[in-house]
Parts: sequence; C-alpha cells; structure tokens
Amino acid sequence: MEKVKVFLGGTCASSTWREELIPQLGENVETFNPVVPNWTPECQEIEDMHRETDDICLYVITPEGEGFYSFVEVTDDSNKRPERTVLCVLMEANGKKFEGHTLKCVLKTMKLVSKNGVVVFDNLEDLANFLNNVKIIRKTK
Repeated sequence: MEKVKVFLGGTCASSTWREELIPQLGENVETFNPVVPNWTPECQEIEDMHRETDDICLYVITPEGEGFYSFVEVTDDSNKRPERTVLCVLMEANGKKFEGHTLKCVLKTMKLVSKNGVVVFDNLEDLANFLNNVKIIRKTK
C-alpha cells in the first residue's frame, strides 16, 4: 500500500500541534515537517517542493502563531489545489485563543476555503481520522 504524503504546514512558533498529531497517524501516512532548528534557503526549497508534490497540503493554524502567512498559504492552495488542501483550525491552544476581530477573520477564512472545496476541521482527532482513512488517487503520466 502506497503511503499518503502529508505536508505539515501551519503555525510554528512554540506550537505543539505537530507533536500531538503525528503519534495519532497510522503507518500509511508519511509526514513532512518543515520546522527545522536552523532555517536556510535550502530548507525553503525543500518545503516548496513538498508543498507542490505531497498528496495533501495540511495547514493547522492555532492562536499561537505570530503572523498570518499560513492563512495566505491555505487560501492560495484552496484556489490552486483544493482537492489536495486540508485546513484544521484549533480555536484554543496552550492557553491562547482566537478572539474579537481575529476570530471573525479566522471563521471567514474557514468558510471561504471550504467553499473552494477544502476539507476543514476544528480538532486534531477528527483530522487524524481523516488522514488515516483518506484514499489518494495518483495520476499516472
């Protein structure tokens, strides 16, 4: 059985979502974690390659993020490759939560990418279940 290749995009900083999600994934799921101790231009090239070629571009966004680039990436992917894009937004994480205007923007983004055909989750358990059971049909050349 071919493994499903999943790009783990989304919140970095001190977020622990990757460490929480990966143990929930079965042996049929192969992940690419772009978070590395020392970021280099080569790391960016590798990340870009995975974002273009992995079966699923996953974005998990939490209120721990320090910027909004993950929202830009998931929105871009929802237009370019919605069938391969998955979004999970954790409204609360490690004592932080989306509130006020930011919460309103998060909810609007979730709705927008969902309308584009992106599968959207709000918790890691349902996300892991989806990834463990997704069937990828690869196009042959």
